[in-house]
Amino acid sequence: MASSPEPEALALLQACRARGFTLATAESCTGGLIAGALTAIPGSSDVVDRGYVVYSNRAKEEMLGVPRDMLANHGAVSEMVAIAMAEGALARAGTDIAIAVTGIAGPGGATPGKPVGLVHLACARRERPTIHCREVFAGDRDAVRHATIIRALEMMRSQTARA
Repeated sequence: MASSPEPEALALLQACRARGFTLATAESCTGGLIAGALTAIPGSSDVVDRGYVVYSNRAKEEMLGVPRDMLANHGAVSEMVAIAMAEGALARAGTDIAIAVTGIAGPGGATPGKPVGLVHLACARRERPTIHCREVFAGDRDAVRHATIIRALEMMRSQTARA
């Protein structure tokens, strides 16, 4: 497996502190592991506000306000749903940044056009356009989830830049 997420998590926490930012996570395929990577670092409570684990479609709807018709028409693993998750987490948490991830970690769950390893990530920041990234990570379930954590931390850190 790739390296530990700790250096990237630490860099993100430091960047948020420098800007006075707080953050939230909205996680499906990682089941809280992004929030876990951040909160494994002592003192992270000044930056990490909350994490939503929204594994089911019902949870995405109820906790983040993802429209039911969006889930039905595009599927939970889609760009639109990832963006709606990130924007819903940002609005509900009232933080400066929110990351959302939804994907197919495997070994099952693949469908035509949606292979194992497909992950949609979206990062919302107040008063900025939400950014999206589509990845297809290689490896088993653990490798896909680990790569998703690293990529999510990188995306959030990119949103701490000025301007």
